Parts: sequence; C-alpha cells; structure tokens
Amino acid sequence: MDSISHNLAGSELLLSRLQSDSSVKKAQSATDHETSGQPGNVLDSFGNILKDQMSNINQLQAEAAQAKQIYAVGGDIDLHNVMIAGEKAELSLQLAMQVRNKMINAYQEITRMSV
Repeated sequence: MDSISHNLAGSELLLSRLQSDSSVKKAQSATDHETSGQPGNVLDSFGNILKDQMSNINQLQAEAAQAKQIYAVGGDIDLHNVMIAGEKAELSLQLAMQVRNKMINAYQEITRMSV
C-alpha cells in the first residue's frame, strides 16, 4: 500500500507539472541568459542554453516514463495526461534532433567555404 500512496503522490506532482504555465520558465530563462555582447559571454550563454534545453528534454522524458509507470500500476492519472506527457517528450526530442542536424549542416557548410 505504501508504494501505491507514493505513486499517487507522484502522479499529483506530475499533473501539477504538466499543467504549470511554461511562460514563467521562458521568462526566467530569458533573464538568465542575458549577455553583454562580448564574444566569450555569447558562447558561454549559448552553451548554457543548450545545456538547459538538454536537461529540459531529459526531464520531459523522465516525466513521461513516470506517467506511464503510474498509469500501468493503476495510479490516479488519466490516460490523456499520460499521452500528453509522452507527446511532449517525443516532440522535444524530435526538435532537438532537427536543431542538431541544422547545426551540423551549418558547420559543414562553413568548413567547405574558401577563405
């Protein structure tokens, strides 16, 4: 029974995360990544943005897995919330893959340029 109550508490936390407003995170992220225009700061900022987004993707994947597990054991979570969590995780991963592909193509294009 303790495992079920733990899963129920986890499902409530997951539901609150899924329903939270993402605009607060975006506003906070925008203020965290301000730069002074110097090249070193821009590169550091870009690296921090990439690292933050990768951790966000990882968090979405973990939340989707947790939602699936809670649903599988009969926890208090609706199927549509499980599907939404899974789709958010899938779409964020697909977006990251497309950004990676574009960055690789841009790098290859730059290396082919003659100086």
